[in-house]
Amino acid sequence: MAKFKQLQVMPNGSLESVKNKRGSLSTMEGSSQAIPVSEDDYCNSSSAPADAAGSSSPAVAKLRKLLFRRMLIGVNDGRYFLGLFHCIDKQGNIILQDAVEYRSARHSSPPTEQRCLGLILIPAACRSSCQVDCSIEEKMSLLCVE
Repeated sequence: MAKFKQLQVMPNGSLESVKNKRGSLSTMEGSSQAIPVSEDDYCNSSSAPADAAGSSSPAVAKLRKLLFRRMLIGVNDGRYFLGLFHCIDKQGNIILQDAVEYRSARHSSPPTEQRCLGLILIPAACRSSCQVDCSIEEKMSLLCVE
Protein backbone atom coordinates (compact mmCIF):
# COMPACT_ATOMS: atom_id res chain seq x y z
CA MET A 1 0.00 0.00 0.00
CA ALA A 2 1.31 3.47 -0.88
CA LYS A 3 2.39 5.82 1.89
CA PHE A 4 1.96 9.56 1.59
CA LYS A 5 3.52 12.22 3.78
CA GLN A 6 1.02 14.49 5.41
CA LEU A 7 1.84 18.06 4.45
CA GLN A 8 0.68 21.36 5.85
CA VAL A 9 0.57 24.69 4.01
CA MET A 10 2.41 27.31 6.04
CA PRO A 11 1.37 31.02 6.08
CA ASN A 12 4.22 31.90 3.69
CA GLY A 13 2.92 29.31 1.18
CA SER A 14 5.60 26.67 1.73
CA LEU A 15 4.79 23.04 2.48
CA GLU A 16 6.08 21.28 5.58
CA SER A 17 5.72 17.72 6.85
CA VAL A 18 3.42 17.40 9.85
CA LYS A 19 4.93 15.69 12.90
CA ASN A 20 2.80 13.56 15.16
CA LYS A 21 2.86 13.66 18.99
CA ARG A 22 5.87 11.30 19.13
CA GLY A 23 7.94 13.70 17.01
CA SER A 24 8.17 11.42 13.99
CA LEU A 25 6.80 12.24 10.57
CA SER A 26 3.18 11.32 10.15
CA THR A 27 2.09 9.25 7.13
CA MET A 28 -1.28 8.39 5.66
CA GLU A 29 -1.64 4.91 4.16
CA GLY A 30 -3.85 4.23 1.17
CA SER A 31 -5.45 7.63 0.91
CA SER A 32 -4.34 10.70 -0.91
CA GLN A 33 -5.69 13.94 0.45
CA ALA A 34 -5.65 17.26 -1.34
CA ILE A 35 -3.68 20.00 0.34
CA PRO A 36 -5.95 23.02 0.83
CA VAL A 37 -4.40 26.18 -0.57
CA SER A 38 -6.19 29.49 -0.51
CA GLU A 39 -6.69 31.22 -3.84
CA ASP A 40 -5.27 34.46 -2.42
CA ASP A 41 -1.86 32.82 -1.97
CA TYR A 42 -1.41 32.39 -5.71
CA CYS A 43 -3.47 35.08 -7.46
CA ASN A 44 -0.47 37.32 -8.11
CA SER A 45 2.08 35.49 -10.18
CA SER A 46 4.86 37.70 -8.81
CA SER A 47 4.12 36.69 -5.22
CA ALA A 48 4.04 32.93 -5.85
CA PRO A 49 6.32 31.20 -3.34
CA ALA A 50 9.22 28.95 -4.30
CA ASP A 51 8.52 25.22 -4.38
CA ALA A 52 8.34 23.12 -1.21
CA ALA A 53 11.89 21.80 -1.32
CA GLY A 54 13.30 25.32 -1.21
CA SER A 55 14.92 25.07 -4.64
CA SER A 56 13.23 26.94 -7.44
CA SER A 57 12.54 24.57 -10.32
CA PRO A 58 11.72 26.49 -13.52
CA ALA A 59 8.87 24.10 -14.41
CA VAL A 60 7.26 24.47 -10.97
CA ALA A 61 7.63 28.26 -11.11
CA LYS A 62 5.92 28.38 -14.52
CA LEU A 63 3.04 26.20 -13.32
CA ARG A 64 2.56 28.27 -10.17
CA LYS A 65 2.11 31.33 -12.39
CA LEU A 66 -0.73 29.52 -14.17
CA LEU A 67 -2.70 28.72 -11.00
CA PHE A 68 -6.25 30.10 -11.05
CA ARG A 69 -5.83 31.47 -14.58
CA ARG A 70 -8.56 31.05 -17.19
CA MET A 71 -7.66 28.21 -19.56
CA LEU A 72 -9.30 26.97 -22.77
CA ILE A 73 -8.58 23.31 -23.51
CA GLY A 74 -9.60 21.48 -26.68
CA VAL A 75 -10.05 17.72 -26.74
CA ASN A 76 -9.81 15.21 -29.60
CA ASP A 77 -13.57 14.94 -30.22
CA GLY A 78 -13.97 18.67 -30.94
CA ARG A 79 -15.24 19.84 -27.55
CA TYR A 80 -13.67 22.74 -25.65
CA PHE A 81 -13.53 23.31 -21.91
CA LEU A 82 -13.12 26.77 -20.39
CA GLY A 83 -12.28 27.03 -16.70
CA LEU A 84 -9.75 28.03 -14.06
CA PHE A 85 -6.51 26.03 -13.96
CA HIS A 86 -6.52 24.19 -10.63
CA CYS A 87 -3.68 21.64 -10.88
CA ILE A 88 -1.73 19.21 -13.05
CA ASP A 89 -0.37 15.77 -12.12
CA LYS A 90 2.78 13.88 -13.16
CA GLN A 91 0.98 12.34 -16.14
CA GLY A 92 -0.07 15.74 -17.49
CA ASN A 93 -3.77 15.45 -16.62
CA ILE A 94 -5.24 18.90 -15.97
CA ILE A 95 -7.97 19.77 -13.48
CA LEU A 96 -10.12 22.82 -14.23
CA GLN A 97 -12.54 24.35 -11.75
CA ASP A 98 -15.76 26.19 -12.67
CA ALA A 99 -15.49 24.56 -16.10
CA VAL A 100 -17.92 25.08 -18.95
CA GLU A 101 -18.10 22.67 -21.90
CA TYR A 102 -18.63 24.03 -25.42
CA ARG A 103 -19.53 21.79 -28.35
CA SER A 104 -21.14 22.17 -31.76
CA ALA A 105 -24.65 20.80 -32.14
CA ARG A 106 -23.64 19.66 -35.64
CA HIS A 107 -20.26 19.72 -37.31
CA SER A 108 -21.57 22.03 -40.05
CA SER A 109 -23.32 24.54 -37.79
CA PRO A 110 -21.43 27.35 -36.03
CA PRO A 111 -23.70 27.80 -32.95
CA THR A 112 -22.39 25.88 -29.96
CA GLU A 113 -24.10 24.29 -26.99
CA GLN A 114 -22.70 24.90 -23.56
CA ARG A 115 -23.14 23.30 -20.16
CA CYS A 116 -21.65 24.04 -16.75
CA LEU A 117 -19.62 21.16 -15.32
CA GLY A 118 -17.78 22.47 -12.26
CA LEU A 119 -14.56 20.61 -11.38
CA ILE A 120 -13.29 18.35 -14.19
CA LEU A 121 -10.21 16.31 -15.06
CA ILE A 122 -8.97 16.38 -18.65
CA PRO A 123 -6.63 13.47 -19.47
CA ALA A 124 -3.41 14.37 -21.28
CA ALA A 125 -4.12 11.74 -23.95
CA CYS A 126 -7.37 13.49 -24.92
CA ARG A 127 -6.00 17.04 -25.01
CA SER A 128 -5.48 18.56 -28.47
CA SER A 129 -4.93 22.24 -27.59
CA CYS A 130 -4.41 24.42 -24.55
CA GLN A 131 -4.62 28.23 -24.33
CA VAL A 132 -4.07 30.43 -21.28
CA ASP A 133 -5.66 33.84 -20.83
CA CYS A 134 -3.06 36.51 -20.01
CA SER A 135 -2.80 40.29 -19.90
CA ILE A 136 -1.37 42.51 -22.62
CA GLU A 137 1.71 43.21 -20.47
CA GLU A 138 2.42 39.49 -20.20
CA LYS A 139 2.01 39.04 -23.95
CA MET A 140 4.43 41.91 -24.57
CA SER A 141 6.98 40.45 -22.14
CA LEU A 142 6.88 37.18 -24.09
CA LEU A 143 7.88 39.10 -27.23
CA CYS A 144 10.93 40.70 -25.60
CA VAL A 145 14.29 39.30 -26.64
CA GLU A 146 16.66 38.72 -23.73
